[in-house]
Order: sequence, then structure tokens, then C-alpha cells
Amino acid sequence: MSDELPKGWTTASVSEVIENFQPGFASGEKNVEGGVSHLRMNNIGLDGKLVLDLVRTVPEKLAKPRHDLSPGDVLVCTTNSGALVGKCAYFDLPGRYAFSNHLTRLRPKRDVVDGRFLRWNLWLHWKRGVFDDKCKHWVNQSTLPKDALLEDEVVVPPLAEQRRIVAKLETLLGKVDASQQRLAKIPVLLKRFRQSVLAAACSGRLTADWREENPTDETDGDTDLPGSWKSVEFGELINDGPQNGLYKPASFYGDGTMIVRIDAFYDGAIAAWDELKRVRLTEKERNQFALRNDDILVNRVNSPKFLGKCALVRKLKEPCVYESNMMRLRLDTSRALPNYAILYLQSLPGLVELRKNAKHAVNQSSINQEDVKAAMFNLPPLSEQQEIVRRVEGLFGLADQLEERLAKARGQVEKLTPSLLARAFAGRLVPQDPTDEPADTLLSRIRAKPAVQKGRSK
Repeated sequence: MSDELPKGWTTASVSEVIENFQPGFASGEKNVEGGVSHLRMNNIGLDGKLVLDLVRTVPEKLAKPRHDLSPGDVLVCTTNSGALVGKCAYFDLPGRYAFSNHLTRLRPKRDVVDGRFLRWNLWLHWKRGVFDDKCKHWVNQSTLPKDALLEDEVVVPPLAEQRRIVAKLETLLGKVDASQQRLAKIPVLLKRFRQSVLAAACSGRLTADWREENPTDETDGDTDLPGSWKSVEFGELINDGPQNGLYKPASFYGDGTMIVRIDAFYDGAIAAWDELKRVRLTEKERNQFALRNDDILVNRVNSPKFLGKCALVRKLKEPCVYESNMMRLRLDTSRALPNYAILYLQSLPGLVELRKNAKHAVNQSSINQEDVKAAMFNLPPLSEQQEIVRRVEGLFGLADQLEERLAKARGQVEKLTPSLLARAFAGRLVPQDPTDEPADTLLSRIRAKPAVQKGRSK
């Protein structure tokens, strides 16, 4: 490996470039008034930075001086679920902080390695899976042994070059962060766009030009709606139902008939038929709770945020039923198209109507069949319903394309950080300075002194 490194670079084990290796401590007491800030697994982000949204405080008597953190230290998550063991962060905070037993503190030799440079070196090893086969695994938890971490080999450029690399990385990674933040705003904008489309569609604004080209003599007298529209109770449009779904204990699940549960839909349609659970039923139950194409499902019990969410059964692949937390209804299609009805029920006005008589308990709300039938519904003529569906599907198709492009862009941006780090640790990020003291010369002096002993902390 050394032969492939830039001139003046070398490699060394973690034990050779640190002066102290210190595991943290556990505490059953949390949020102690006047206690010591105690960094835990959740305080190390996936991006190599500290996350301070939730910092616990623990009794001062538990935080020994050896557990104190100093700016320049590197924290490594050495116990966690398998995929998260090895994530790490650079510590640069003022004030007193300690750390939990799931973390290990590395204190770099300041005249050998910059802590920020060491952090990114170890972070890249974590992302590349270097630690995966070195961990010990238990149920839902893995641990990176001390020896495996201390023996991990890192690259060591001249100290001055390390600092130039870090400065360049911070500039470039700042731009990556800014790109990620901008991309993170797009789903919110797309959600608002979809709701704006639904609001325009279900109030008549979306098809105002269509009505001018297709005039009608119909008038309902409702000043809030176009003249050809009507405001009716939803129950007037239902031919069959609403009917509550089927309850079966967990012991009946595993094989049998497909069943739609409340986690199967969020945006007006069944999310993934192939992922639906199966349940063992009698023939009578299969017939009583069978779904058909164009059925509408309404979530009747859930948290307030998701209460009333609806889905349209568009294309059944095989016989399917639905669970008790939702109700099923079938429309009079001579008056209301299922494809239009699901748009109205997804819109904010539609949700408000479905929820207006909801009953609320702790963390759970519910609506009943009468609540659904009493919901007011904006009903255009059938021909305009068809045009609304066509236009909304076209606009939603554009939003879907943007989401696909967003997913690709996010994937590309996520690759930037590992790519930049790979360039950094190959010596291709900043120019070299021939006046820098070579790292191998520096390390030859360091190796003349004892390294961190593997059995204890210095």
C-alpha cells in the first residue's frame, strides 16, 4: 500500500497515531439537572458530524476526568446495530462533555495527525465496510473490538498537507451539504404542488377554461361552486357501504388471502400489491370482505395526521380483503367517477369534511360510517369529472418525473462525499508542498516511542 501513496505519505495503525484510547460509560439516569452533557449513539450523525438535537445530562459523579472530551478528539461508535458500528465524528465543542459506553474516544497525537483528518479517514473506512467483518454480532447489536479499531491502518500525509486537505474538504463538503439541503426542500414543494392541484381541481378552477368551451345550462345556485356543480352529502353517491373491514388475530397471518392494511396506502392508491400480508379466512369471510376494482377504502381509525386517508382499488391482481381499521364503499358511477372521488377525498377540503365529526382519544382518532356519509362533496357533471381526472393525472405525472429526477440527483450527491474523500486520501485533492516534513520521517520518530497499549488506556 505504501508504494501507491504520494511522495512523503505513509501508513500507520490507529494505535500509532493516537495518544489515548478511552471507552465511555453507561448511565441509567438521564436529564439530570446540572449534570454533565453525555454524548450517545444518536449524537453521531451519518455524515461524520455531531448531532446535538437531543443531548442527555448525567450525574457528575459518574463522569470521571478520563471521560472528558477535548476539542480535537475523535468519537467512534463502537457498539450499535451492525450497519452503524464505525460511524464517527470530530469533537470541537466548548464546555464539558462526556460520552456513553457505546462510544470510544480517540485522542490524536497532535504532532502526527489532525483529528479532522483522522475522522474522515475512519469515516471512509466505515462507509466502505472495512469494519464489517471485524465486528462481533449479537441479536440487534454489534461491537467493534478495541484491537480491531487500534489495528486499523490509516494513511498519514505530512501534517501541513493534512491541514490543507481538511480545509479543502470543508469547503467542498460545505457545498455538498448546501446541495443536500436544497434537494431536501423539493419533496415539500412537490407535496404542496399536488395539494394545490387537488384544490384547484375540486373547486372548479382547474377546468374553468374547459367549461367556457363546453357550456351547460345546469345551475345549482351555490355561489362558491361553478354553476354546473353541486354540493351533496357523500352518502348520496354511495351504492354499497360504507362497510367496516375484517379483524383477525396475528396468529391467522402468514399465508392465505391478500389483505390491505392501513400501512399499504398514503397517496390515494395501494402502494405495493406484492408486499401485502396474507391471512387465513373462511369462504364466507373472503366473500363478505372482498375488494373489487373501483372500490374506495377510507381509514377510520388512526393518528389524527393519517385519519381519513383514502385509496382507490385500481387493478386487483388476485382476491383481496381489507382490515378492520378501514371501511370500504362503492359509488353510484352514474353520478360520481371513482377516479374523481378519490381526488376530492385526498384534497384538504375533502379531508376536512371526512374528519369534521371525528372522535379523539390519546394519540388516536376515529370516524364512523355516518361521518363518511355526512361529508359534503363537490360534484361536477360526469364529463367535467373526466376532464379533471385527465388534467390532474397529467400534472401528477410531471410531479412523478420530478421525483424520479430528484431521486437520481440525491443518489449522485450522496456519492460526492465518499468520492471527495477517496481523492483526498489518494493525494489528489490538493497540491503537495516539497518543503513539508515527510510523514514517514515524522513517524520514524514517533515509532521510537511506545504506542497506545492495547490492553488499557494511557
